[in-house]
Amino acid sequence: MPDEPAQDDDAEPQRHDHHHHGHGHRHHGHENDQGITGALRYIRLLPLMWRSPINDAVVDLVRPEAHEQVVDIGAGMGAGVMRAATSGAQVIAIEPTPFMRRVLRMRRVLNRHRTNVNVADGAAERIPVDDRSIDAIWAVNTMHHWVDIERGVAEIARTLRPSGRVLLVDEVFTDPSHPDHQRFGTDHGPEHHGFTMVDAGRMGTLLRAAGLTDVDASNARIAGRPVIRIAARGPRGSIADHPVD
Repeated sequence: MPDEPAQDDDAEPQRHDHHHHGHGHRHHGHENDQGITGALRYIRLLPLMWRSPINDAVVDLVRPEAHEQVVDIGAGMGAGVMRAATSGAQVIAIEPTPFMRRVLRMRRVLNRHRTNVNVADGAAERIPVDDRSIDAIWAVNTMHHWVDIERGVAEIARTLRPSGRVLLVDEVFTDPSHPDHQRFGTDHGPEHHGFTMVDAGRMGTLLRAAGLTDVDASNARIAGRPVIRIAARGPRGSIADHPVD
């Protein structure tokens, strides 16, 4: 990990070459997040993505601490990142969408805790950090964007310290009790803008198979909202016990 935060180019935290999994092109993440269509969709959602109760609640549950290295997968416009940065932890904001990274870098420059934030090009399937280097990983409303769920879980297992923790949360907008059900419920069915919604049971099974411990995968409520919630601890043993490939 570098001591300095990422600059305005797409420099990434250092990682070992034998875990560098390219996709044959510069950008990572779901193709529906890229280009002008994706950017326009996120511009419309800017008020909800700049700061949100669900991001605040998830970061508070993760409880980052000043000595830790933590990762927000699919950091978006930085709602969770900026809250986590106030803890003093070094926050690595992983974001596959170029437009979102520009917003993140602008927001970082304006934030008093800017030295605690590192913006990096990556995705759940390619977390640009070293093996067993991360104390906590979280993701809010991004699991349904993951292109390869198995690869994403394998990357979490690779990067998380044995004592580390993970919390993955997707809101269930189709639940009538969700505060934004009327606005998003009909758009967040099994398929939403080409994104496949995740299943808590399957995610729990994959995390256990990858060697993560204390896995708890269920439907729950966070910040008064129905969610899919997957929590776990880091894998036991050496990295060789749970290879990525």
